[in-house]
Amino acid sequence: MAEIDVVAPNLKKRLSGVTATVVRLIPIQSRLIGITTTGPGLPSELPHISLGQAATLPRNRWRVWHARRNTEMALGLIYRYILQRKYKMLFTSAAQRQHTGFTRWLIRRQDALIATSPQAASYLERPATVILHGVDTQIFHPVPDRAALRAELGFAPDDIVIGCFGRVRAQKGVDLLVEAALRLFPSRPRARLVFTGRVTSDNESFVADLKARLQAAGIADRVSFLGELPWQDVVRHYQAIDLFAAPARWEGFGLTPLEAMACGVPVVASRVGAFETLIRDGITGSLVARDNADELTEALAYWLDDDAGRLVAGQTARAHVVDNHSIEDEARAIVDVYRKLLA
Repeated sequence: MAEIDVVAPNLKKRLSGVTATVVRLIPIQSRLIGITTTGPGLPSELPHISLGQAATLPRNRWRVWHARRNTEMALGLIYRYILQRKYKMLFTSAAQRQHTGFTRWLIRRQDALIATSPQAASYLERPATVILHGVDTQIFHPVPDRAALRAELGFAPDDIVIGCFGRVRAQKGVDLLVEAALRLFPSRPRARLVFTGRVTSDNESFVADLKARLQAAGIADRVSFLGELPWQDVVRHYQAIDLFAAPARWEGFGLTPLEAMACGVPVVASRVGAFETLIRDGITGSLVARDNADELTEALAYWLDDDAGRLVAGQTARAHVVDNHSIEDEARAIVDVYRKLLA
């Protein structure tokens, strides 16, 4: 392994948005600076040291400890102040809410802060560098033979497929999207709705109720709950759909609209997380009020009824992501923060 300049901890075993961020960024950042991960739940191909090794790195120079969770900030402080390791503390925050007293205490002890959106920065009570998430436009891209992919996934040529990807729960506004389908689908026979994502045990009754409502309305065969899919299959669904919906009630950042737009798909999203920063309202999709089924229904109807407009918006969305939200730009901006801390 190259000389270590940065340690990026991941203290959660299950896949999460934070873990996915580490997995996406490290391969690119490792070409720019000596960076390694530590902690459980990460792919074997990433550079990695054990937590014990991270606690015993030589004191010959400073390194950056880049935390993204409270537990990781706390562990970094233990390494620095109790074990006397030479770590500069860096924390990235996506949260758009008032932080708890303990979190604020941890934040005050960081050497630098990154926020994933201007909204997240406003809650930190300290200066922060705003660095928006990016996506890998080599992975998320339109496919040459979209018709063949759609046929393979079971979509008819004339279907207008709305996708909503992520955990299936109320926080994601899944019930709002089902309500919109109940209102729109009877008069729009081409429309279909596809959900991908895990249903946890505490959300099983929530999803069962949604399915019952769809069954009673006679449109259950046009709404699919596919469950948790392998990542490459999620990408294929992005590439096959016509419209993406992200009606979340709250969101830290929210990468799914960027992933959809990178695949040439317009997006209808609520005004939460970083969505207002990412989506150009009326150009790459539509923004609607949080927790508002009426506005969501109206926006979906607009795009469902305009085949040519969806195509133009999708092409514009792809160009917008390539120009403004590539993962390479995100990686370079974070490495710039590392270098300033190490200077």
